[in-house]
Amino acid sequence: MKLATFNINGVNKRLSHLLAWLAAARPDVVCLQELKAEDAAFPAQAIRDAGYQAVWRGQRSWNGVAILSRAEPVLTRDRLPGDPADMQARYIEAAVQGVLVGCLYLPNGNPYPGPKFAYKLAWFDRLAAHAAELLGAGVPVALAGDYNVVPTEFDIYSSKSWKRNALLQPQSRAAYAALLGQGWTDSLRHLHPDAPVFTFWDYFRDHFARDAGMRLDHILLSPSLAPHLAEAGVDRDVRGREGASDHAPAWVRLDLPQAGPTRRGRSHRQPAENKPSG
Repeated sequence: MKLATFNINGVNKRLSHLLAWLAAARPDVVCLQELKAEDAAFPAQAIRDAGYQAVWRGQRSWNGVAILSRAEPVLTRDRLPGDPADMQARYIEAAVQGVLVGCLYLPNGNPYPGPKFAYKLAWFDRLAAHAAELLGAGVPVALAGDYNVVPTEFDIYSSKSWKRNALLQPQSRAAYAALLGQGWTDSLRHLHPDAPVFTFWDYFRDHFARDAGMRLDHILLSPSLAPHLAEAGVDRDVRGREGASDHAPAWVRLDLPQAGPTRRGRSHRQPAENKPSG
């Protein structure tokens, strides 16, 4: 199974980029973030024509997450538990060929300090609680998405101009480290321990041309799934295309036991109340 995560930064605006990448990279499962489209505007037919079924939770102008899969994804959850009042579309979960896939878009948290940073940390706490429950179930799980955390100084070209950014704050990094401490494997860092691996390059000041990037997009694997990790990488060239997202797809290849025939079914759409993140 080739599993990828991609902050698309507007699924309709960058649909041609997404379809071209799907055709070239041929992932089996894709977690998308920042759809920036309400449920009815999700391009389900175009994605179906590309050979993928989908579950999604959209939100007008903000947020939005989706899981695309060549096999039928079975929706298990369309929001992160722990706060019934939180209507931001930041988490969706589905079972795909024996693997439970959680797609997440963790809050950015800027400006720091402030209420948005407090929301980021509270969301992180809820994610950790849910992740612990998933580990307790003992099933193969991948938690993939834009975590909006630069885990260490090694994961950024230079932190000099980012000292006040929520992505690099000690609390953000501690929350990510605590998540790993539950037993999750950071797949990209695990297979590339000594090399800079970036997944995001800011639009400003020629960051991509200078390779002034950072690693925000992570694929965490549960203990029962991590032994199957065979490859991991970033499709950096996707970021260099005209009008591209400021993120590039990150991916892993898992050597899993051969699954049986998959069912073909219709795509699933989950309506949700839309509430901008501000």
